[in-house]
Amino acid sequence: MLPINSKSLAAVVFAVMSSLCASAQQAAVPAKIQVMDQSGAVIPSAALAVVPSFPGPEVDEEADQNGTVTLGLTPGSYRVSIKSPGFSTLTKELDVLGSGARTVQFALRVATGGGPNVITASAPILNPAQAVLAAMLPDGPGSALRISAAPDHAKTFDLAALKAMPHKTISFHNVHTNADETYSGVPLIDLLASLGIPHGKELHGKGLSDYIVATGSDGYKAVLALAEVDPEFHPGDVIVADTMDGKPLDAKNGPFKLVVTEDKRPARSVHGLVSIEVKAAE
Repeated sequence: MLPINSKSLAAVVFAVMSSLCASAQQAAVPAKIQVMDQSGAVIPSAALAVVPSFPGPEVDEEADQNGTVTLGLTPGSYRVSIKSPGFSTLTKELDVLGSGARTVQFALRVATGGGPNVITASAPILNPAQAVLAAMLPDGPGSALRISAAPDHAKTFDLAALKAMPHKTISFHNVHTNADETYSGVPLIDLLASLGIPHGKELHGKGLSDYIVATGSDGYKAVLALAEVDPEFHPGDVIVADTMDGKPLDAKNGPFKLVVTEDKRPARSVHGLVSIEVKAAE
């Protein structure tokens, strides 16, 4: 046996400790993936391929009857591809940080036309500092509406999700076009309520200083007080419309449009609506 001096022993101990620390830093993060269609119904037995961007094995799994797969993912970046008969393949980039169980939902679009197509886009980060429950939807320019009250308190609605909600039909005279227009859509207060935003009798005190910022795909912005979108405070209607005069909104106005009925000029009716942010006045 060769003698080991104190320096050699220290080097060995340092190497072992470094290896243990590296292993601890790379502890797997429990991640539950749920696969659904755009109406929210689970898709059982979908095939998942999880490919790391760093050296490591590809993980191939099949969702159970509840559309779920539970994985242990080492912190890093992954490409997740999901396939199921009758649906377009969905591919998303997924970043996993830190530790702690996380749940991510993937929504597949029904395939149409000449077969499935691959849809790719960036995905939210799984961050241990906040709870994450994000629907990973197929993307496209203006194809989704994001409503948020804080960076970690948000929902994304696609056209199918909006159409599945109770609608209200409104009519008003557009002075810009000198024409009567009829829109159908979801009252904005209902969408905000789904995020737990106070409304009705719960809207009082400090909440009355809150306001929303509506942004269109062209960068146009309009501001309304939160009380203006609540029918218990304001007589007008504020809806997120998906049809006009019985037809889907055209490329200029849609797929979503914020419609405000009580304004004398429709300057706060934002076409190509892409986001609604709830903010507090300082």
